[in-house]
Amino acid sequence: MSHMKDTITSVAVELFHRKGYFATSISEIARQCGIQKASIYYHYASKEAILYQIHSTTMDDLTTYLKGNLADVDDPEACMRAAVRSHVRFHLERQKETFIANTELRGLTPEHYDVIVAKRDTYEQIIQDIIRRGCATGIFVDEDAKILSYAILTQCNAGAIWFKPGGRLSVEEIAEVYVRFVLQGLMVN
Repeated sequence: MSHMKDTITSVAVELFHRKGYFATSISEIARQCGIQKASIYYHYASKEAILYQIHSTTMDDLTTYLKGNLADVDDPEACMRAAVRSHVRFHLERQKETFIANTELRGLTPEHYDVIVAKRDTYEQIIQDIIRRGCATGIFVDEDAKILSYAILTQCNAGAIWFKPGGRLSVEEIAEVYVRFVLQGLMVN
């Protein structure tokens, strides 16, 4: 990406996070970038294209990060630990982007929405496969893997809403709280 395209994206992330996608105008993005409104359109076809870029990059980075954290892990319990830790850390470290990705889907065109949902489905499938493997080996409770994945990911996404950098617990400490909580719910006693 060009330097100005990066700047536009960064400014849009700040504004979409603070004000919301629909309350942010192209004029406001341009003004904060120090460029004319028309200059935005050299880099992006529309405000929705900026939103789509944020969604797409965030989902791609999240999936790559998860796969990297699972690369050397095989046991289902260890995989779930790594997956939850990875998901929470990513959501806290990339708080603004993940907040936008989790709350601003309605701003996408139907075509872009379908692409992002397909990326999300691919990510969720990784979590569901870990759950299925844990159920098959008898270490996880035998429940619907899809519903369990939704429950786990929804609670892990929430950190992007309430997390305050410099707060009482570090990102790593919060991730470990989530890991313990998820595994207590999944493990067969």
